[in-house]
Amino acid sequence: MALLDWIILGSTLLFIVGYGVWKTRGSQNVDDYVLSGNDAKWWTIGLSVMATQASAITFLSTPGQAFHDGMGFVQFYFGLPLAMIVICLVFIPIYKKLKVFTAYEMLEGRFDLKTRTLTAFLFLVQRGLAAGITIFAPSIILSAVLGWDLRTLNIIIGILVIIYTVSGGTKAVSVTQKQQMFIIMMGMFFAFFFILGSFPTDVSFDKALKIAGANNKLNILDFTFDTNNRYTFWSGITGGFFLALAYFGTDQSQVQRYLSGKSVRESQLGLIFNGILKIPMQFFILLVGAMVFVFYQYNPSPLNFNPAATQAVIQSEYHNDYKALEEDHQELEMEKRIAQNAFSAALELKEYNAIQQAKQNIIKINEKERASRDTAKELISKASTTVETNDKDYVFIHFILNNLPTGLIGLLLAVILSAAMSSTASELNALGTITALDLYKRNDKKPRDEKHYLMATKGFTLLWGIIAIAIACVASLFDNLIQLVNIIGSIFYGNVLGIFLLAFFFKFVKGNAVFVAAIVTQIIVIIGWYMDWMSYLWLNAFGCVLVIVLAFITQAFDNFLGNSPAKA
Repeated sequence: MALLDWIILGSTLLFIVGYGVWKTRGSQNVDDYVLSGNDAKWWTIGLSVMATQASAITFLSTPGQAFHDGMGFVQFYFGLPLAMIVICLVFIPIYKKLKVFTAYEMLEGRFDLKTRTLTAFLFLVQRGLAAGITIFAPSIILSAVLGWDLRTLNIIIGILVIIYTVSGGTKAVSVTQKQQMFIIMMGMFFAFFFILGSFPTDVSFDKALKIAGANNKLNILDFTFDTNNRYTFWSGITGGFFLALAYFGTDQSQVQRYLSGKSVRESQLGLIFNGILKIPMQFFILLVGAMVFVFYQYNPSPLNFNPAATQAVIQSEYHNDYKALEEDHQELEMEKRIAQNAFSAALELKEYNAIQQAKQNIIKINEKERASRDTAKELISKASTTVETNDKDYVFIHFILNNLPTGLIGLLLAVILSAAMSSTASELNALGTITALDLYKRNDKKPRDEKHYLMATKGFTLLWGIIAIAIACVASLFDNLIQLVNIIGSIFYGNVLGIFLLAFFFKFVKGNAVFVAAIVTQIIVIIGWYMDWMSYLWLNAFGCVLVIVLAFITQAFDNFLGNSPAKA
């Protein structure tokens, strides 16, 4: 990295931290700190909601997902707009009417204290793990690619977030996320147009799309009913709907964003804004990954994008085998360029048979390349059991560091770290709030003033920041980071969503039945995930339906025995 890149990266991060502390100094009470004084405008809410979900994982993993598997991942978000409508019509009016600080506060009034505590605990477990991953994700990638110390990066990112989140609370998170979203989208647009400008002169954007399509990278819709297929139209519209409904409707890291709205209308407009723009944003990020794929059809690419993996196998007894694979890979790249040029020429001539023949040739070469990359992963896993062989999360950062001009590298690294900071800030803000208000304050028997609970909320936010850093320092990579976060959420979200739906729509179900059903459901869902009963997206619908059914059965059994509590 050049000096200019360091200047852009450092000044961007320091500006975000400094701006957040300066803009939100002086919170006087819990209401100011947790709900930002209920004065947030709809555009602030909308951008804050988007920034909370769009972590560094989004900008690291999503392009790599498109590079390897195509743009079908966008189907994951198809249920989101429907979920936004339901939340706007049902969740927000209820939350605002009850004037709650947290989503789980409502559950005590509807059920009982133990149900509120259990649901808050489930949130703390899954969101605490996710907070560590949102720090860990950019750290491990930047550490592997730039040679920076992993734990030092975890600590730096964590401390930067802790400074302004503990200082300013919800308002600090919201105002900094507006700046972060601007930086993020500006960086991604710059990268996109640079990629297009890097193609050969005869490869237009239209032709690049056809090349990506010929390589099966633009297969967006899959209408099959295979429940083991992670990304289909049906899994997105059902499992994705339940996941989005649970995440945006019951996860405090999101609920706290729109609870700070000036009115019900402002909160609703903020979520509708997110529902309208989220799918186009994800589509664009995936398209960037597809264009990176096209770029590497004409430019050299490594056999494995993780430099740590390459170094591990080169220094092992499998050195010669890997070198032979690299030589074969270089020959395949030459064949690939020739095949792409033939396909491009056939497109110019508009000869159907020539186009189809060139396309079949490309598919054969890609199959050889995929087999070569799989063999390389096997060698890497033999060489080292600790290094990550799956390189999806390294594709985009490799492209950034090796192909972008000076200045733009610093900006894109700022994008990645800004995204990490924005998501982590929302998570720490929510974790501190839930711990302070749903657990500590609700179970504290001593009379305390507002200042005490304000300091307690700040203290718990700091504590969760330290815990998140610790989790990041001991975490390990999964198949794909963006999938890991969604898998963690899917294990818990369906159950939590079912509890809220029981509270909203099934008044005859009481607290004891919900509490028992929730515990049993969580155990079954964890077993189902571990035994791989279904794709993780379906766990959301499964958990939601299961807790409702079990609550019905338990309540009916209670009624039969005459043990139903009097409280409704």
